[in-house]
Amino acid sequence: MEISDLMDRHRAVLPPWVPLFYDEPLEIESGSGRMVRGADGRDYLDFYAGVAVNTLGYDVPEIREAVERKMRTGIVHSSTFYLVREQIDLAERIAAASGIDDPVVFFTTSGSDAVETALLLATQYRRSQQVIALRYAYHGRSFGALSVTGDRAWQAQGFTPLRVAYARSGDKRNGGLAGLDDAAYAEACAEDLREIIATGTPERTAAMLVEPVQGVAGAVPLVPGQLRAYADVLEQHDILLIADEVQTGWGRTGRYWGYQWHDVTPDLLVFAKGVGSGFPLGGVVGRREVMTSLPGASVSTFGGNPLACAAALATLDYVDAHDLPAHALTMGRLLRETLDTKLKDPGVGHVRGTGLLMAVEFVDPLSREPDVSRALRVQERCRHRGLLVGLGGAFKNCLRIMPPLTVTAAEVRQAAGIIAAAVDDVPGGEGAPALPTSSLN
Repeated sequence: MEISDLMDRHRAVLPPWVPLFYDEPLEIESGSGRMVRGADGRDYLDFYAGVAVNTLGYDVPEIREAVERKMRTGIVHSSTFYLVREQIDLAERIAAASGIDDPVVFFTTSGSDAVETALLLATQYRRSQQVIALRYAYHGRSFGALSVTGDRAWQAQGFTPLRVAYARSGDKRNGGLAGLDDAAYAEACAEDLREIIATGTPERTAAMLVEPVQGVAGAVPLVPGQLRAYADVLEQHDILLIADEVQTGWGRTGRYWGYQWHDVTPDLLVFAKGVGSGFPLGGVVGRREVMTSLPGASVSTFGGNPLACAAALATLDYVDAHDLPAHALTMGRLLRETLDTKLKDPGVGHVRGTGLLMAVEFVDPLSREPDVSRALRVQERCRHRGLLVGLGGAFKNCLRIMPPLTVTAAEVRQAAGIIAAAVDDVPGGEGAPALPTSSLN
């Protein structure tokens, strides 16, 4: 079937707010390792990984064998009204890895659903509908998740189920704080949070929801000390800390969890995406006192599905056996160093991120305003040269880079070379020097 026919069918039956990449959208037909083959007959090096979902890449024998073993039993679903061995095994693994005292785990089918669950538990536990989130945050497409999203491009219009106030993100360049060092910026953020709690929220606030690295915003990490400063303020007011680890979990930032880069432990931790290597699975792990605060009964029909849990157990076995967090840190540093060396274009505003959650930002060289058009065209040229990367950023002017955690050094160098060549393919203005980079943001 011609791609134009498939696009027509897509437009006829799917809503217009489901976007597609590229002038000529791509259908992916098969994959192996970090390579995928499109219906156009071309092979591509995948540095987007299904939006950070395909943790181990494609056609992984360990995942395939685990799923096939479960399918041969004939039971791929039974519901949470029955004991599910794989679900219990996985919950024990995640609880032990969470770093949270006396943890309890609840499974969902997606990150959005997991965020909804965390918000439900936090507001129930604290008896408050007030939540604090970060500017430029993205937490999912469902009703509650959208209400705490701090990026207006993704926000839904109309009523929301929560009252939300927004604290500062890790991007120091906005809001008049660009000249501060990390420690001073962290303290300024803490003072801003104190003011929000004192003047901008009701007497009782339920929770603060934080991504350790804001993925959709363009791989923006919190600065060193910022999350610890926030946590100190929250503890003074008995406000829960929720870590949204949907994109940062399972080793992508170079630690098992993104929060582990900071001297904190969250009350609730939200996970999804890469845990199932493509099988839909998400959830919340948190302190027993909070996780058991929901009155009455509740279920998740497909949450903790035996097939998805079997895939997740095999994924975590592989992550642990190959120490993928350490590998992600090494490969992320190599990618960052190679991009910093190759990208001398004055229109490249920033190369940032942590581990294998990274972004390249494009700006006008003179005004330093976001250059959305160039980011879009560079993404097209990357595809033309055989590399798949995403788009994002708070101002939609970033390439998003998040390959499978099994990526090799040779593939990292190949991808960096393609990105540099694609930037050269797309002319930009000249004049101002590129913005400085740091080790984290």
